[in-house]
Amino acid sequence: MHRSAATKWLAWYEADGVEGLRTRISSGRPPRLTLEQRLELTRIVEAGPVAAGFRSGVWTGALVGEWIREHFGVAYHPHHIPRMLHQLGFSVQRPRKRLARADAEAQALWFRRTLLAIKEKQPRAEE
Repeated sequence: MHRSAATKWLAWYEADGVEGLRTRISSGRPPRLTLEQRLELTRIVEAGPVAAGFRSGVWTGALVGEWIREHFGVAYHPHHIPRMLHQLGFSVQRPRKRLARADAEAQALWFRRTLLAIKEKQPRAEE
C-alpha cells in the first residue's frame, strides 16, 4: 500500500469515523437539466418535432440537442443525447422502409417462391 492511501484513509476515518471508510458508489456529476426541464423535454419529445417547431416528422439526436440548446442553453455531446433520452424512458425507433403502393400479396408470393428457391440453391458453409 502506498503511503498516500493510508493518509487518505486516516483523513476519512477522522472526518466520518468507520462510515468514512466504507466503499460507496460515486454519485457522479449532477445533471445539467433540472427535473422540471427534463419533464418539459419529455413532454416535447412525446408531442413530436413538428409541435416543437421543426419541419421534420421524426426526432433525431441532433434535433433534440438543438432544441435543448435553444430552450435551456445547455449543449450536450451528440452521443449523450440518446443516453439521456433512454433515461427518460424513450427508445430508438427506426421507420420501416416500405413502398406506399407496394402489393403485399405479390411480395409474399415472391418471398415464398423466389427467395426460398434462391436460398436452397446456395451451398451451405461446412462447420
